[in-house]
Amino acid sequence: LHFIGPDGRQHRFEAASWLPPPLHLVPGFWRLKYLSLADRLRIGCAMWKLMRIPDPDGPTIEQWLAQNGQSPAAVERFWDVVLVSALGETLDRASLRAARKVMVDGFLAARDAYTVDVPQAPLGTLYGQRLTSWFADHGVQLRLGQTVRRITFDGSPRLHLADGRSVSADYIVLAVPWSKVGDLIEASWAAKFPWLEALGRFDAAPITGIHLWFDRPITDLPHAVLVGRLGQWVFNRGARESSDGDTEHYYQVVISASRSLATRDRDQIAADVRDELAEIWPQVNTARLLRARVVTEHAAVFSPRPEIESSRPGQRTECRRLLLAGDWTDTGWPATMESAVRSGYLAAEGVLDSMGRRGSFLVADLPRGWLAKWLIR
Repeated sequence: LHFIGPDGRQHRFEAASWLPPPLHLVPGFWRLKYLSLADRLRIGCAMWKLMRIPDPDGPTIEQWLAQNGQSPAAVERFWDVVLVSALGETLDRASLRAARKVMVDGFLAARDAYTVDVPQAPLGTLYGQRLTSWFADHGVQLRLGQTVRRITFDGSPRLHLADGRSVSADYIVLAVPWSKVGDLIEASWAAKFPWLEALGRFDAAPITGIHLWFDRPITDLPHAVLVGRLGQWVFNRGARESSDGDTEHYYQVVISASRSLATRDRDQIAADVRDELAEIWPQVNTARLLRARVVTEHAAVFSPRPEIESSRPGQRTECRRLLLAGDWTDTGWPATMESAVRSGYLAAEGVLDSMGRRGSFLVADLPRGWLAKWLIR
């Protein structure tokens, strides 16, 4: 990982191969010199306490940090930087449990847990074209671009489409946002699914992406964490030839929990982010911004508030032929890709189990190091 401090200096963060987890990250953390010595010590103490509370419940992570001596600078320059991006939510709203899951299992428990995988192909290729070809080779029929209006249950589940047709199904895996589930299930069945009412207590958290195309490269880093700035992460998406034959260098800046941007002008947001990048990489000042685009997903993830964990339904429902999938289901993880993938595996296991065919798809957690097993409760 590459942390860019408030002064624009770059700090490389990597694990030490000669130390066992969770100590493997200590040297990298200690090199974050934009944190004072006192704050680094305080953060270390808080990390120790996080590892020692097995299943926390109740306060927000902000409340817990205040109770455990974290200074405003430590919160702004470390906890905020890591957790807002990971949880998609501000610390005054996010639960201690969700924060602990990210910090302990996402960083400390295993040697390679902290590494970031960045797709080198567009997601449309990764999860679209390649998957479509695989399905075709295995006799799977895809019906894309068809809107389902509702699901009814009469012997077997039935999908009612926008064009008036209906399709019978042996099993349905409902993999839509939590806010759409209630619109799809017929009213007469709503009372049989007590978790449906609980979904009304979910809040959404927005994520904003600022997409910038320059006429030349501004950094050779693949990605970087921005500390103390409006932008939180910047990803280098590489270069490509435009329609007029010029070379464009594409960068994406991500801002999670971006409610504060709701009333701001998009052009001004892009300008402010560009100015931030220029403070870090002066070559931005000589580069020509070819175009910019600001995109906000207002309901990008569910807000991991302290009281919401008990409202997350499992993948199996009261109707054995209807299963749920999505990062908002009960997976043990907050709204992360890990949670989304786990929900799919668990839903698939539920389908097989209903058919009387036992199967296990869930990928095991990364193995904890010997010291981590001893230290982490």
